[in-house]
Amino acid sequence: MSYRHPAEPEFGGTIGRTFDESEAWWPEPKLPRGKPNVLLIVLDDTGFSHFGSYGSTIETPNVDRLAANGLRYSSFHTTSLCSPTRACVMTGRNHHTVRMRAISNMDSGFPNMRGAMPRSAATVAEVLRDDGYATFATGKWHLAPMVECSAAGPFHNWPLQRGFNRYYGFMQGETDQFSPEITCDNHLMSPPGTPQDGYHFSEDMVDQAMGMIRDTTSLVPERPFFMYMAFGATHSPHQAPQPYLDKYRGRFDAGWDATREEWYARQKASGIIPASTKLAPRNRGVEAWDDLSPNHQAFANRLQEAFAGMLDHTDHQIGRMVDFLAEIGRLDDTMIVVMSDNGASQEGQSTGVFDEMRHFNQLHEDVDAAVKHLDLIGGPRSHSNIPWGWAQAGNAPLKWYKQNTHGGGTRDPLIIHWPNALKGQEGQIRRPFAYATDIAATILDVAGVGMPDEVAGVPQMPMTGVSLKDTLTDPNAKPDRDVQYMEMLGHRGIWMEGWKAVTWHRRGKSFDDDQWELYNLDEDFSECDDLAEREPAKLKELTERWWVEAERHGVLPLDDRGAGMLFRASRQPGTPTARRRYVYYPPVSHIVADACPSPARSFTITATIDHPAGQGDGAILARGTINSGMALYVSGGRVVFDYNCFREHSRIATEVPLSPGAHEVVVQVDRNADQSATATLSVDGTVAGSAHIPMLLRIISSTGMDFGRSNAPVTDDYQAPFVYPGRISRVVIQLPEPATPKDRKAEVEAEARAAMTRQ
Repeated sequence: MSYRHPAEPEFGGTIGRTFDESEAWWPEPKLPRGKPNVLLIVLDDTGFSHFGSYGSTIETPNVDRLAANGLRYSSFHTTSLCSPTRACVMTGRNHHTVRMRAISNMDSGFPNMRGAMPRSAATVAEVLRDDGYATFATGKWHLAPMVECSAAGPFHNWPLQRGFNRYYGFMQGETDQFSPEITCDNHLMSPPGTPQDGYHFSEDMVDQAMGMIRDTTSLVPERPFFMYMAFGATHSPHQAPQPYLDKYRGRFDAGWDATREEWYARQKASGIIPASTKLAPRNRGVEAWDDLSPNHQAFANRLQEAFAGMLDHTDHQIGRMVDFLAEIGRLDDTMIVVMSDNGASQEGQSTGVFDEMRHFNQLHEDVDAAVKHLDLIGGPRSHSNIPWGWAQAGNAPLKWYKQNTHGGGTRDPLIIHWPNALKGQEGQIRRPFAYATDIAATILDVAGVGMPDEVAGVPQMPMTGVSLKDTLTDPNAKPDRDVQYMEMLGHRGIWMEGWKAVTWHRRGKSFDDDQWELYNLDEDFSECDDLAEREPAKLKELTERWWVEAERHGVLPLDDRGAGMLFRASRQPGTPTARRRYVYYPPVSHIVADACPSPARSFTITATIDHPAGQGDGAILARGTINSGMALYVSGGRVVFDYNCFREHSRIATEVPLSPGAHEVVVQVDRNADQSATATLSVDGTVAGSAHIPMLLRIISSTGMDFGRSNAPVTDDYQAPFVYPGRISRVVIQLPEPATPKDRKAEVEAEARAAMTRQ
């Protein structure tokens, strides 16, 4: 008898000594005929009011068309940060339970923050794939530890290993939309176009998504699909084709105060918020628009115009997908879900930033300098993010932002469109409390699939999400939930039967000193009337219940270190960055930033090359983009090292062109106590020159490193991909060794302290 795996069906025919004496049999293929398709569209850092159908004057006609022919949810909540929300959406479990209490770049050393979801929390894609669905994902992943996202893997947390048949997108939390870091299935690849070609990643990912659906529909039309389409928009960098940027010139000149009032009025008029809702006061740190200097106003408005252009452009891509589904006859029985993963971002600081890496390097924007480059904002030469004032307008009528557990961080738009199931319900609003974990539960429910007790032989933890299926057709239906805790980076909250207790935590302060607020959300949509003093018993009930839920769902220990966990994650044994000496043998696949050597310390680059005769220009090493980065390259036959500190270039070039043949090129960067540095370039032992670097950046770019080519240009000397035609035998990057164990400990502590200021 042949071996049969327990998961395989028992053979239903008969086996004799020969074919003539036997009866063939074939198992029924898993082909879930008649089940709906699912298109899950996730936007990033898009606030409650940013869609036109939620109050905005930004043009989002395609999303609004889905809302007009579907349902809008007004009390949908998320975790207030991207990776945690996506983990909830993918698994139907709370983010701490599935080891994702913050972004996947982090590892706190505790079970609630490992940067990857456990196998005991199967994704909705894994379950649907096992049921026979075709499963596809495009766009942002950010659900694997980023130190695992190099070509060396391991790959077990990548999309194809978590339930998707195909994947085309970016693994990091953000990417340059004109020069993206692209992963196709299980390998990294170069962008298929350049800004000069008119390339933009959002268009590319939708083209790829349509191709995946077109293939399965053409070949096996009976098979339903699950498509996860996660845009980079509207996370920084805010980048869009020029016509979309030009479209919004002058649209926001009235400023964030007047615009927020206008959007608030539109929200009340449309019914998406109750007529009794108050507009929350300006958040701490948001100045009155009329008190800003003309330069500050001009800079802030151009940043908002770029945001609007990017959202408008993204809406157009969503429209392309919807029209495509209609064209191939699959729109009517496709449940389309459109959501955001958290509220509008506070990472642009009070002024907004021309380059978001300034925020992560603890640098404030010089508005008077930035206004000299207004026309670059939104294009490939900027990496911008909006200021707090515009972010709060995007979260109207709420207060606070992404990362916070107040409404501005956690209450987000949710639209569900499904023509075959919503007849007679079109354009209605659903008001019951709903949460990110409910998305997975709803998808499985409409697909008629329960969460199995085991997936791939691994026992499964219970789902905490509850299905919203009944709300699709019953305006009075309420999800079966009476409580939902919240926690993010020390901020805490709890919703229970219409009440919400919430606290804004100041990092480094005792959690016992946090001031809890209390709101009756059924009467106070925007959390404006704090009832903590008037209802002490209710506040006590909720705060005590918060600790019960925290114990139950693995929230503890409370940890407000934020990005202080980044450095610790990067030093784990077996990861690409757990070393001082890096030896690369090009050609090597693109290396994501988290797998690159630390740029914050002194370092030496030694490149051994064989230079060709004739034209030999190209990149030897490149890291980052035109906004910030560094590159070692050959231009006009001369070796050049360029360190780009937010467009302030420290450049060294040899006077004599390289001769054909073998050469050793060395760049020595020595950091000074004030975080500046001195760079020295040598070729074959001869010093070519030195340059002062004003600041050695702790996070140089969200774009990683290449050898022999450049994913994006770092200087104006060249355009990507700038392939080097010679041979690069190897590149060695050496970081200094601490003199003593005490020095090593001090270094770790210093890096952690520096990282704690970033999130």
